[in-house]
Amino acid sequence: MAIEQELKKPSPLHKEFQALLDEDFKDRKVKEGEIIEATVTEITKNFIVVDAKLKMESMIPIEEFKNDDELNKIKIGSKVSVFLERVENFKGEVVISRDKARKMRAWKKMVKVFETQEELTGYITGKIKGGFLTTVEGLPCFMPSSQIDVRPLKKIDHLLNTPIKVIATRIDKNRGNVCVSRRAVLEKSKNAEITEALKNIKEGDIVESVVHAVVEWGIFLTYKGLTLLLHVSDLSHGRVKKPADLVTIGQKLKVKITKIDPKTNRVSASVKALTEDPYENIEKKYKIGETYEGVVTKLMEYGAFVRIESGIEGLIHSSEMDWTNRNVKPSKILTVSQKIKFKVVSIDKDAKRISLSYKATLKNPWDDIKDKVGKEVKIKVNNITDKAIFGEISQSALTGMLHYKEISYDENVENLKKFKKNDQINVKIIEIKDDKIRFSKRALERDPMDWFKENKKKVGSVISTKVVEVLKTGVKVAVDPEKKIIVTIKKNLLAVEPADCRPEIYSPGNTMADAKIQELDVKNRKIVLSPKAAQIDEEKSLVAKFGEGAAKSGATLKGIFEKALGSKKKKKKEEK
Repeated sequence: MAIEQELKKPSPLHKEFQALLDEDFKDRKVKEGEIIEATVTEITKNFIVVDAKLKMESMIPIEEFKNDDELNKIKIGSKVSVFLERVENFKGEVVISRDKARKMRAWKKMVKVFETQEELTGYITGKIKGGFLTTVEGLPCFMPSSQIDVRPLKKIDHLLNTPIKVIATRIDKNRGNVCVSRRAVLEKSKNAEITEALKNIKEGDIVESVVHAVVEWGIFLTYKGLTLLLHVSDLSHGRVKKPADLVTIGQKLKVKITKIDPKTNRVSASVKALTEDPYENIEKKYKIGETYEGVVTKLMEYGAFVRIESGIEGLIHSSEMDWTNRNVKPSKILTVSQKIKFKVVSIDKDAKRISLSYKATLKNPWDDIKDKVGKEVKIKVNNITDKAIFGEISQSALTGMLHYKEISYDENVENLKKFKKNDQINVKIIEIKDDKIRFSKRALERDPMDWFKENKKKVGSVISTKVVEVLKTGVKVAVDPEKKIIVTIKKNLLAVEPADCRPEIYSPGNTMADAKIQELDVKNRKIVLSPKAAQIDEEKSLVAKFGEGAAKSGATLKGIFEKALGSKKKKKKEEK
């Protein structure tokens, strides 16, 4: 044990050697984390041995040199740059790296060129999620899929492991991540070409271009390296359904340069600018209210487009299609390519809009019935809803509504069940308003409410009634002999005395006590009857008639009523 401890003690000679080495390193000012120069002393199958003038030689795996262009040139005595990780590790060895030295230099260069946007040479080595792995100056970088070209590429085989020019677009110093773009280089080059080409054209120039792409909303043209945009609205003064119907790829097309945007380098062109605007004298050619002919070019939910002449189209709105149906689908009346007559409704020269009417050229069925309000007509039932009947007037395409309250004066919704589809019904037209017709069946019948007028009954009149039905809340009574006027008398209005206000004391078919008309609204068919009010009026009358001198004779109120009632009974017997 003592011997082992003695061996572990450093000898004076070792201490002296270590001190000399430390002094030598101090003079060299070598620091960990820096790039230093080393000399190749030996080359083996798997390692390259180098001397960095440190405590000992170091071995670098040959793999770290395989990506170096000068690997074949390295020989004993060659100088190589290495990264000093540790002067001494736990084993007492010097730790250096050729790979890290190369990456550090590449990173420093990347940071510098990022600020200047200098172009670098890189290699696409493989595809990863969202983009491509790209090596630039020995540094692994990421290129998003959108940055590989100015337009999407289906295949990139021709770009793999091939030198390409890129620009660093983003650097994350903390994570050591770099994003690069090939597209930025291509756009930069393209923009330079465009800038030069734009010097040779100006707005108003007429040039001959070539169609190289056709989309739904326009055409892309090429002219001396420039891309011209021809919007579908600039193809013709008229409406163009599909640009592909007019041009083909490769076709030569003479256009006029209409706009050059120096900020975006976008150039707009037009074909219709080369021809006279047909709308210029539109108001002289076509007069409002006049009839013309045209061809249906397109059908929409809201209307139909009609070509009047080359470059001029008008719109027939769905409301101008048919007299009887304001919301009819144009496809149910017209077809594409159909030649039709129309009338001009309005012309907006500035907006280049012409409104047309198809129905104005047809006979208007409303003209035949505009004077028939109050007249009897026959209708055919087309539809029955939960509230009304819809029927078509005979010998007409017009349809009107018969509400259930207009079927009969009893205003019972159950009356709808008496009818079915295709039934013929005699009705009266009671209203024509806003292209809507209202019918009434009961208007052809005598109004039971006329009984009041015929019998000179009004508010304040006293009438006799017949009990029809006894309810918990009152009594239903018939006013007229035909029992077409039915009124419910509430139980609180049945009599003066509370004991007589019980509905159960009445029976159907019995004559009700005389009732006073308290409310009579013929229009709204509202009637309020009150036997109680009639009794009160009668009592007041009896007191006034027989009560004179009652105080002198000592007669009671009961005696007065009995005397009066007796006289009344006697009078009725005499009348009989």
